[in-house]
Amino acid sequence: MGYFAALGHKINSSFAKTTAGRIFRLDGSGHEKEIKNSYVLTEMRAGLTTFFTMAYIISVNAAILTDSGGICVCNDTQDATCSKDLDYTSCLIEVQRDLITATAAISAFASCLFGLLTNLPVALAPGMGLNAYFTYQVVGFHGTGKIPYKLALAAVFVEGWIFIFLALTGMRQWLVRLLPTSIKIASACGIGLFLALIGLSYPAGIGAITGSFPAPLDLGGCLPQHLDNFGHCTGHKMQNPALWIGIFAGGIFTVLLMAYKVKSAMILGILLVSIISWPRNTSFTYFPHDDAGQQKFDFFKKVVGFHPIHKTLNVIEWKISSQAGQFMLALITFLYVDILDCTATLYSMARFAGVVDPERKDFPRSTLAYCADAFCISIGSLLGLSPVTAFIESGSGIAEGGRTGLTAVTTGLCFIISIFFAPIFASIPPWATGSTLVLIGCMMIRQIVSVNWKYIGDAVPAFVTVIFIPFSYSIAYGLLAGLMTYIAINGSIALIGIISRNRVFPEGFEEREQWSYKTDGGMPWSSKINHIRDWLKVDSTTFTHSLNIRRTRLTT
Repeated sequence: MGYFAALGHKINSSFAKTTAGRIFRLDGSGHEKEIKNSYVLTEMRAGLTTFFTMAYIISVNAAILTDSGGICVCNDTQDATCSKDLDYTSCLIEVQRDLITATAAISAFASCLFGLLTNLPVALAPGMGLNAYFTYQVVGFHGTGKIPYKLALAAVFVEGWIFIFLALTGMRQWLVRLLPTSIKIASACGIGLFLALIGLSYPAGIGAITGSFPAPLDLGGCLPQHLDNFGHCTGHKMQNPALWIGIFAGGIFTVLLMAYKVKSAMILGILLVSIISWPRNTSFTYFPHDDAGQQKFDFFKKVVGFHPIHKTLNVIEWKISSQAGQFMLALITFLYVDILDCTATLYSMARFAGVVDPERKDFPRSTLAYCADAFCISIGSLLGLSPVTAFIESGSGIAEGGRTGLTAVTTGLCFIISIFFAPIFASIPPWATGSTLVLIGCMMIRQIVSVNWKYIGDAVPAFVTVIFIPFSYSIAYGLLAGLMTYIAINGSIALIGIISRNRVFPEGFEEREQWSYKTDGGMPWSSKINHIRDWLKVDSTTFTHSLNIRRTRLTT
């Protein structure tokens, strides 16, 4: 034991003295701002932990985005979703393989870039929730939504560049502070319920619930042959073996691993269900003996191999004039949801890592962090993906001791390796990831306790936001409903207070959350202008001092 400890200390010490050690400011690197207790072996272990915690995104993101139909065209006049069209299904299989490669590639690129530029232990990948909104609300299941897949990618591309502008002006931080706290918390919880609903339904989940009429929902769990054209079980409910495999092997088993603090519990649950579902001679196989099953099995047998992106690479369409209204709605919602998601995640991860300045209430290189995230959003759209964002699963790596960008770079390198195992990741069935979506929803909704339930003016808008996001099947409508409720309730109370000359206020009014359009630090650009002015003063002083020295030397 002493030998391995000495060997580890030697490796840490030797690496810290290298150029890479100074770049990441490891302990012992000699950098004036070196980060204490940051060592290469610890950072690499933390990066591996983060990867295995968030590796599910490769299959889950591809599965969700494939439901949009991608560039596949449905020509069936009887079924707008082409659910039983063999040619359309074959096209979807190719799209999913492209998206698996694309997801791994952008996760690798974004995590490495973010780690190198910001030196923060935060990994990036296509965001959960944003991919669901992109697929099920904007593009729609199999392209039945409001705008085509290619046009939706244009909205994502534009979003990235707008984010860069907002980050450089400081407005990104200011906009988040401007929103009511309870609404911000509730939006994350509502997205968690939205993900859970997707994980419980067809076709990206275990299929435990379906749509229905006249009731909005109904119990599902039947075999595919008992589904009608609307995805509703006509009989034999809860008799699909794949459903129970997903519940027990993918759900209960994963929860037990999480209860005992087993690292990478989610990925282990997904792998267990996948391995069980791969043999062909079972009632729940992912490779049935039909044309689609044989095509998937032939690809699966390759095991190792690089699958180039054919169908989703650079397919952005810029003809937005015919659907400008829907394009702007999608763009604004992407902006709003991603501002909340990424900004809140970055702040929380930076605070968890202990790098937030208590006086400035900001973390080092925050502007660069937001610009890097925004740039990766636009790059991801060129690969056919929904917006990229910071992952809350980065907290697992921080908990393992990750303190620098080397953790994020290690995670990115792991994603690079995963690109060459595309046949494996393409063969993960939806019932393997459905329970994972439910568990992610569970983790996201636990923030609900932070809502201010003491005052009805904060509690009701938050609750409306939480329930409207999953029940309207729209993050945009849920956020809009919550904000409108907040304005209606608190605006009316404020008006009554003005009319009564501050004599009539509701019970618990003193417990309300304080809100003002005047956030700390004033308007975002004021601090930037002052910063630039100070920089110019320092720079001009330095230039003048340098010029005087040169004149003195010339005179001498």
